[in-house]
Amino acid sequence: MSLHLEIASCVRAKSKFSNCTKCVDACPDSITLVDNLPSFTKNTGVEAAACVGVCPTEAFSLSDFSTTEFFFTFLDSKVRLISPKLNVPCLSVLSVEHLIALALACDDEITLDMSSYDEESILYEQIEARIEEANFVLSSFSDKKLHTNMEASISVEAKTEEQEPTSRRSFLGNASLKGVVKHKMTFDEAVEADELKTFALDVETIKKIKEKELPDKRKILFTILKQANVPHVFEVLAEEDVSFTSQKFVDESCTNCQICYRICPTGALSSDAKFSLIHFDSMLCVKCRLCHDVCEPKAIQLQPGYEIKELFEPTQRTLATFNIKRCNECGNNFTYTGGEQTCPRCLVEEEEAIFLHDNAKKMKAQREAKEEADKENEV
Repeated sequence: MSLHLEIASCVRAKSKFSNCTKCVDACPDSITLVDNLPSFTKNTGVEAAACVGVCPTEAFSLSDFSTTEFFFTFLDSKVRLISPKLNVPCLSVLSVEHLIALALACDDEITLDMSSYDEESILYEQIEARIEEANFVLSSFSDKKLHTNMEASISVEAKTEEQEPTSRRSFLGNASLKGVVKHKMTFDEAVEADELKTFALDVETIKKIKEKELPDKRKILFTILKQANVPHVFEVLAEEDVSFTSQKFVDESCTNCQICYRICPTGALSSDAKFSLIHFDSMLCVKCRLCHDVCEPKAIQLQPGYEIKELFEPTQRTLATFNIKRCNECGNNFTYTGGEQTCPRCLVEEEEAIFLHDNAKKMKAQREAKEEADKENEV
């Protein structure tokens, strides 16, 4: 099982200003940043599963395992235990959204097997934190709860023909000429696998980056919530207690530069045909913070409290409205803030034209003065 990255889905590929380091924080021993993009060795596999569960846009995935397929397979089965010994490569591949959706979709209680993890490890802390967050969010509107099990009581049948993977050292243990070619090939492949796998933004990738796409885990959660019982009272949770979505507001420093909704990977932020407002859909927000990272005046901000009502009654909020007028010079629409009805581009061009005109007059005067001085010297 190996790690894959769909670079076009990574928020760091969408802007050099992105500060997202969730994958690196989750797997510091496996993932690094090279030229602003996540990079990892070609042989990286399930040891980096935590980045799959934590990535807000599902850019990371594991070969031979799909969290979406697992969700539906798990619901169809009678088993209500999730274990790396049984049905997942690692519990960390599941996001908080997956955990909430699983708890709501199952009539029976779900138990997560934690017996395989060292309680002092970073991985254990991450899995535990996701379970705690899922249970905390669930407690605000449901009596459903995820349970954990620390006892290693699951028996897994041994594989009859299991072979340990050959490492770079394995060829040293066989000095016979018969295995030289085979082991040399294995050695070369292992060396190549340890090389850093880096990513580049080619034309096709850039085209994909511009596409708006909602992760499957959000679609699953949204679908399950529509079938869940609506609470009589909606609680408000602290912003920092919800990692997978947010509610936002825009302050008066916003210049309507349009970058936030143009760069939003899921379309949570949007506008109209005239770009006269900023809409926000909380249920489409994956809290990647990209809009915050690219906003120069830092006008877009997180609402301190997250209203649980949004999960059951999604609404499109208008965060800001702008006075749009047509420029008297070029005829294009622009955000009017007072004064001349001239767009910023035309104002800049006018300033440049005035500067060039004044500079030309200054140079002409200097040239004429020099010519006059030369005539006087000749006399």
